Amino acid sequence: MTRKMSKEDVLKKAKELDVQFIHLQFTDILGVMKNVAITIEQLDKALNNEIMFDGSSIDGFVRIEESDMYLRPDPSTFMVYPWAAPVKEARLICDVYDKDNKPFTGCPRNILKQVLKEAKDMGFIMNAGPECEFFLFQTDEKGNPSLETQDNAGYFDLAPVDLGESARRDMVLTLKQMGFEIEASHHEVAPGQHEIDFKYDDALTTADNIMTFKMTVRTIAQRHGLHATFMPKPIFGINGSGMHTNLSLATLDGKNAFYDEKGELQLSDIAFHFLGGVLKYARAFAAITNPTVNSYKRLVPGYEAPVYIAWSASNRSPLVRIPAKRGNSTRLELRNPDPSANPYLAMAVILKAGLDGIKNKIQPPAPVNSNIYHMNELDREEKGIQSLPGSLFEALKELSGCELIKSALGPHIYNRFVEAAMIEWNEYRTRVTKWEIEKYLTKF
Repeated sequence: MTRKMSKEDVLKKAKELDVQFIHLQFTDILGVMKNVAITIEQLDKALNNEIMFDGSSIDGFVRIEESDMYLRPDPSTFMVYPWAAPVKEARLICDVYDKDNKPFTGCPRNILKQVLKEAKDMGFIMNAGPECEFFLFQTDEKGNPSLETQDNAGYFDLAPVDLGESARRDMVLTLKQMGFEIEASHHEVAPGQHEIDFKYDDALTTADNIMTFKMTVRTIAQRHGLHATFMPKPIFGINGSGMHTNLSLATLDGKNAFYDEKGELQLSDIAFHFLGGVLKYARAFAAITNPTVNSYKRLVPGYEAPVYIAWSASNRSPLVRIPAKRGNSTRLELRNPDPSANPYLAMAVILKAGLDGIKNKIQPPAPVNSNIYHMNELDREEKGIQSLPGSLFEALKELSGCELIKSALGPHIYNRFVEAAMIEWNEYRTRVTKWEIEKYLTKF
């Protein structure tokens, strides 16, 4: 868990470390990090929640007549950037409050906090551990990203074929300086694809860490003359990038609520009910965990991405896998989220689904231990195995019909998210692509 810090702790540490600039960071509805930079002289004012910004300038926040917003820093998120030299810079992650000093309903971090409170009222704390995949591409002479990779390496390869290893090593070292506990770092299946895994934490801290992780990876890649992208499927014909998310609930006294030594697979009823909720609402929350047109280019059979709504204790083709470790390590691995997702909203909707499963004692279907990709459609239908949505539009339709997931988001974020996603979908469906030109220009 993140160590709690007070306002006084932050002021003292900033002075000791001779910090000159502080970035007040927050995340918009689409998962894009924003920031307001202040000088050290303004830090006390910021920690008193007195820094305002124009919310109407942020996509999906508010109308121009409602523009005054306050940034409320979380002192526990104070962190000095290791790469800032010679002038030292730090950051604080903020919640957004409205002019009436109430949590802004369009702030994704506030939304996650609401669902976490619901869990706490039920006696649970959600822990999450993401596996963030990304591609490293070369840049051209102007610094613009290309689709050229540095390597032809594969899963777990290393130098000399993994030419991105030095950049990945610097990313790991930088993340460690920033307080991350790195558990694994390796080349992924596709050329130019990498994964760095950091230790699980409570869901709010993990969402903060995902945003920090993505910023750090991009920054260090740039220093190596590379471009890091968390786009789910940048290249046709090879694996895309996922963000498999390991999930567990702890009781308020710190015990793993998913573990039961005497239960089936040593899983508790709570674990099975949580799993039942996640599977029931998977199609509805896909628009949040997989929020772009490109997300659905990854979610296709044949590239290790989950497509089918099922679970197994060992099989990697279903949506949810139960890793073998037990005791405090007992968890579910949800495999469909991708790194383009807003982590605050993704955690919120997944937790909301799982909590509904616990409240209503939703039983998951029987596990599927055979390779679902090798089943024909009739076999899948016979076993009652549904698929995830096949497009962003289909996912939005599923979301629109699910009151539970909409209630997790709240009307403000739901309406603005759908509005933005529909704009993206309509841009995509009306765009003439290179594939269409190659396919039809000389054919008709």
